[in-house]
Amino acid sequence: MDDIHFEQIARVDAQGKACGTTAYMSDLSFPGMLYAWFVRSKYPHALVKSVDISKAMALDGVVTVLTAADVTGFNGFGIVNPDMPVICGDKVRYMGDTVALVAATTERIAEQAAALVEVEYEVLPVVDDPIEALKPDAPKVHDKGNVCLHTLITKGDVEQGLREADVVIEHEYRTPRQAHTALETESGVAVPEADGSLSMYAGSQYAFRDQLQLARILGMNPRMIHVYSNPVGGGFGGKDELTIQGGIALLAMKTGKPVKVVLSREESLVSGWKRHPFIVRIRTGFKNDGTMLANDVICYEDKGAYSSLGGPILNLALEHASSLYRVPNTRHEGWAVFTNNGVCGAFRGFGVPQVLFALESNMDEAAEKLGLDPVTIRRKNVLYQGEVSPIGHTLRTGVSMDLVLDAIEKSDLWQHREEYKKTDKPWLRRGVALSLAPQGAGLGVGIPDYGGAYIDLDRDGNFTLRIGLVEYGQGTHTGFTQMAAGLLHVHPSRVRIVAGQTEGSVDTGPATASRSTYTASNAIAAAFHDFGVKVAGALDAKYHTGADAVCEAKDGGMTTLVGFRTYEELAQEFAQESPLRGEGYFVWPTADREIPGAAGLPHWIYSFAAQAALVEVNTLTGETRLLKVATALDTGRTVNLQQVEGQIDGGVAQGEGFALFEDTLIAKGQVRTKNFSTYIIPTVQDVPEHEYIILENPEGTSAFGVRGIGEVVMVPIIPAVALAIHDATGVWVRQLPATPERLYRLLHPGL
Repeated sequence: MDDIHFEQIARVDAQGKACGTTAYMSDLSFPGMLYAWFVRSKYPHALVKSVDISKAMALDGVVTVLTAADVTGFNGFGIVNPDMPVICGDKVRYMGDTVALVAATTERIAEQAAALVEVEYEVLPVVDDPIEALKPDAPKVHDKGNVCLHTLITKGDVEQGLREADVVIEHEYRTPRQAHTALETESGVAVPEADGSLSMYAGSQYAFRDQLQLARILGMNPRMIHVYSNPVGGGFGGKDELTIQGGIALLAMKTGKPVKVVLSREESLVSGWKRHPFIVRIRTGFKNDGTMLANDVICYEDKGAYSSLGGPILNLALEHASSLYRVPNTRHEGWAVFTNNGVCGAFRGFGVPQVLFALESNMDEAAEKLGLDPVTIRRKNVLYQGEVSPIGHTLRTGVSMDLVLDAIEKSDLWQHREEYKKTDKPWLRRGVALSLAPQGAGLGVGIPDYGGAYIDLDRDGNFTLRIGLVEYGQGTHTGFTQMAAGLLHVHPSRVRIVAGQTEGSVDTGPATASRSTYTASNAIAAAFHDFGVKVAGALDAKYHTGADAVCEAKDGGMTTLVGFRTYEELAQEFAQESPLRGEGYFVWPTADREIPGAAGLPHWIYSFAAQAALVEVNTLTGETRLLKVATALDTGRTVNLQQVEGQIDGGVAQGEGFALFEDTLIAKGQVRTKNFSTYIIPTVQDVPEHEYIILENPEGTSAFGVRGIGEVVMVPIIPAVALAIHDATGVWVRQLPATPERLYRLLHPGL
């Protein structure tokens, strides 16, 4: 489909968002609506001895207060393991755990009632370090122990490889607990319907999975749960798992009235999902010419209190622990460990930023010790299609590590880095560094990964594209519209989209794992093909043309055996009673075998990016500013250049925050960074100048050649910033974020 033209348009949702007419889930209101409040645990680890709701129930305006005994179905949720209670009945495991739910006529009354709920606790010892949590005598977060998952992947003989190495780089790296900080906090409205069903309006990254989880919590048939999750005011993985939905669903079904909640920023930062902090211990061996011989990696993932996606995140991190470099001897081991440090789940990059910070740092240190250029040492080791990966699978599809590396080397920033590093103030030092990253896309081997799309010809001759993938700011709905319009040969304005809901769209899987654009491309192409078949069938039934006749899209209509018909004419003839629908379905290709002992690995398709960063370090204060970034990105094929550049900008900002500012500070289970005065994120003033280098190396398994790019654009910037600090100052950054305090201590070790 290389001949398909993508009309370059503004975002299809731009006008509504710019004018304030777009209704997010937190904007919705229904007649007779009640307001919910979540009663949270006062302790990070404790037994719940009793819950007294009598005083709360006596408050005027309170409609109901629920405890664990009121859960009508299964009291638990979780994508992989449903071990997180909707309402805790016997034990709390972090400060955000819910011990009761309140519904009242106003939000203020609900908050007052929550303060009147009396909970008797038996406080337990806190476990707040993943390595300490592995000790036999550590307090147990769960009865089965503190190990959520242990994975070991080996290839070759890593110890022999390290012995043969001329240089071995060995260090421990630590990464932060990053918060998603989406513009829209966790929020929604649960509406009980007259037929006994429930409609859930809540920001989510997968409506169809929410439907199943809510049905289990409520003890209802999934068909009686209707989920509407589009649009979402930001996700980044933080709304992949359930958040507030289970609680307000229980309240709505109990009261028979709509129930709404919008978490405050403080409650979101305390109770919401975070990125997993990692401790990475890594030994990497090189020959004198820079050839990698071995890489030994042990990762300790601070899982927090509940499973969520900690296991798959650990495994994806281990898949990328040696990147896609040619390493004959590897040992990748990981422990996902329960602690009382909040809850951690999916986050853009899904474990890859943590491990590549460590590996790419080792690469630059090896280059420095061996007298090699950072580009040279990477180019010597990058893999190509058909080669065997560091975890033992053959790379079957397009690999463009070398292409993005070549492109970043030719960037203005890298070519003129010595000029960019000049400064007229002796206390300000500038540095430039680069980094390279792949990002596995899709859900992986053995995990159902599929998508569907419908293309409806409506009565007026325009089209409705129905697809399950939600829009949470990434711009995918604009791309989906362009794809459908390009296939149909109509202007994108003639295609409207219905998405992200269980009613009126089709299950296309989660909007995660860099899978949305790739999945949609194939599902939409299949739906278009089926639409042509349906048109041919309709014409055959009326004119006896032969059902296998080919109908081709052209200039706002289709060429057929009975002549050219505009879509308006086809609609008038065949779509007055019901839409003429094309249905398309797609199943992701996966590797031919699973890596033993590593569920979901390996991945079949990867995204690729390289980034260079220019930083300026104030040696008097330790403050680091990111001044300029160059990004070389392989899109496969670019559908909308403006959206690609927007994704790069957002990814760089989020990676900048990870590298320099952001960390959820928790002391003995108590969250210290509860608002934006203490949890620091980049602002528009921190956004650097950007140089975009867009490559198009078409992905052969995609209908349009596209790749997902939403995650990979934030991965290499993280080590690039840390390594640019080294280039500027000579100090190596082993722990992120590189805050002014932390960097000042590195610059002045005697203080």
